[in-house]
Amino acid sequence: MAHTGEASAGLVVGPLLRYVDETRATIWVETDRPCEVEVLEHRERTWTVHGHHYAIIVIENLQPSTETAYEVRLDGVTVWPAPDSPHPPSVIRTPREDDSFRLAFGSCRRSAPFDPAALRKFGADALVAMARGMAATPYDRWPDALLMLGDQIYADNPSDELTARLKEIHGAADGEVRTEIQNFEEYTWLYTESWMVPEVRWLLSTVPSCMILDDHDLRDDWNTSRAWREEVTAKPWWPDRVRGAFGSYWVYQHLGNLSPAELAEDDLYRKIRETADDEERGRLLDDFAWRADAEPDSTRWSFSRDFGRVRLIVIDSRCARVLDPEHRAMVDEVEWRWVVDQAHHDVDHLLIGTSLPFLLLHGIHDLEGWNESTAQGAWGKGYSWIAERVRRGVDLEHWAAFRDSFDGMVDLIQSVSRPQEGAAAPIPPTAEAPASVLVLSGDVHCSYVAEARVEGVDASATRIHQLVQSPFRNPMELPLRWANKLFDTGVADRMFKALAHRAGVSDPPIKWRVGHGPIFDNGVMTLHVKGRRAQVEIDSAVVRNGEQVLRRVRTVPLA
Repeated sequence: MAHTGEASAGLVVGPLLRYVDETRATIWVETDRPCEVEVLEHRERTWTVHGHHYAIIVIENLQPSTETAYEVRLDGVTVWPAPDSPHPPSVIRTPREDDSFRLAFGSCRRSAPFDPAALRKFGADALVAMARGMAATPYDRWPDALLMLGDQIYADNPSDELTARLKEIHGAADGEVRTEIQNFEEYTWLYTESWMVPEVRWLLSTVPSCMILDDHDLRDDWNTSRAWREEVTAKPWWPDRVRGAFGSYWVYQHLGNLSPAELAEDDLYRKIRETADDEERGRLLDDFAWRADAEPDSTRWSFSRDFGRVRLIVIDSRCARVLDPEHRAMVDEVEWRWVVDQAHHDVDHLLIGTSLPFLLLHGIHDLEGWNESTAQGAWGKGYSWIAERVRRGVDLEHWAAFRDSFDGMVDLIQSVSRPQEGAAAPIPPTAEAPASVLVLSGDVHCSYVAEARVEGVDASATRIHQLVQSPFRNPMELPLRWANKLFDTGVADRMFKALAHRAGVSDPPIKWRVGHGPIFDNGVMTLHVKGRRAQVEIDSAVVRNGEQVLRRVRTVPLA
């Protein structure tokens, strides 16, 4: 069939292969006009919102343990793959026949060209490097899924090209947000720029992806504290920013996280597809987006996926926060009950994805505990104001800064790894405790592996690790690297632990050691599971002979 011509519909973004199980898959596209999208003889009409056209094609009746090459047709005309594509065909790979599984993951990717200036500033792009390596590698060595743990886009710090465009559009009147993304339309530019890099586009077309939002999807330090929220939500630009952020996140990232059954049950997805009026669709999406921020328990961004005997639970650790100074929580009560329920299942490996690390370098962990306690008045009301300034000034907002939630995560790991009769959500009594509980995170612009010991958990039966991979492409500045190294010293650990104790913070029933890292390179981690064994491969992105490639840093056994 002929490829697209001037009069034919075309792809704006995609295709993105999002969900795959033994017999089904979903493929997401954005097109430049309304049309019928066809993949493997499955057809779907696009739906339009805010002048943009989208479709999710649900593919059924795939064969288990196979690779199926696919094309995308719009109104019967083939538009993917491009006729001059240097990449292998895009394929849908259903789960492997054996019990192995490979999950690549990381976070924080800035869009920038591949030129000397961008390489000096941002370094090599790990996703580009991964795609280049895959193109020359057999299928059985490819990742089975890609987990993107936040900051897929930078609404508050876009590329130089978009910054120039925003300055011209917004004018001087927009003040502090003149060079920031402000509405749904401008958010679409971020996704187009980030995901249409040729290597990344091909990668996302052939490796199923899971995604969760983090602060730069909206604004740096989003929901750090109630004081932050009261200040920022009073800004005149906030309403359009929120509607654009959550509306575009729902369209570009969240829908692809859902299984076909979950898509069929999604009320907003059904209404938007059934509504004939374009303006009404926009209103539906805007109302939903505003409510998602104003009433976080009105929607759930957290999701789970099963990969054979591996369960992945991805937790929204931004929007679902409770910021009441009397009871701060990383996740609200309703969503946390959902997490606990999802975690108590018979699996060989439990993966918990959260954009913000659960286990930090020790000095930073104790600093965050001290800061939360003093901000809540442990050293008097007068010091609370100073502690709040410190919190926002140096980004003290991880699980350690929400101690109730940190303790809740420890309790969850204990419960999952040591099921007891009569527990609220017990693992089936015949089930074996998982061989590993692995927390996967990003955000902090350095990478490391921490092994943990939890009171009451048999470490010979269940291994517990925090795996942090950040960034894909946004390296930490040199002064901050030295600060992180300082926080990982025994002197810093003892000093900040003493401060935390003086503020009334007790030691938790978990101990951990950072044995690999921190590593400050751009890169990607790949978790490799086979049966009850697991290991993680740590790769750095480098430029070699003029090409962006991955260099193996180390391989760490986990279980």
